Amino acid sequence: MEEKSDEKKEGEEDIGKKEGFQHNKILKRVFLVFAIVVVLVAFSFVFINSVRNFEYKGITGNVVKEGELIFYRTSLPVMHEGKETEYNFYIRNDPRKLDIIPFNGELITLKGISINISEEFNCDGDGIIGLANLINLYEVIGSTIIIDEEAGCDEESRYMYLDVKQGDKTYIERVGPACYDLYVNNCEVLKVTERFMVETLVKANQVLS
Repeated sequence: MEEKSDEKKEGEEDIGKKEGFQHNKILKRVFLVFAIVVVLVAFSFVFINSVRNFEYKGITGNVVKEGELIFYRTSLPVMHEGKETEYNFYIRNDPRKLDIIPFNGELITLKGISINISEEFNCDGDGIIGLANLINLYEVIGSTIIIDEEAGCDEESRYMYLDVKQGDKTYIERVGPACYDLYVNNCEVLKVTERFMVETLVKANQVLS
């Protein structure tokens, strides 16, 4: 009788061990599924946040959709009627992706700026938009827009000079004290002007910080 009782106890212990093992396996699976869900939720939050917002070299903003158009909105603090307020700027291209356009040389900003852009860069209106955006930005940060068809690179650094010209690739080159050639390939005039605009916003933000 004792042998049968011992065998019965051993059998019950084996069953208990198996049940405990199965229980642990289930718990591990539950924890694994829970961890996967947490990671997916966190990833989704980061992804959605990156779609709605952006950050580039200290400037931040959000993505705004107007009909079929997508804008990247950022702002700078300005004085209006004696009060500090935020002035919004709207960019058509993602500032983080504009970084692929080379910017050779340091950006030097002065109180005056002259911009030369030929009519050949109309590009379905992109040239006009790019020029208007640059003028608006520099007026907001306190620069004087110089209207002079005879203006060129000023070696005495009295004003900035931007020359938008045709190139075999799109990039920006500093060619003088505060003189920049903005080379445009394949009608990427809006991209190259917005690249210059974004770097100006970065510098303005650093000064105001």
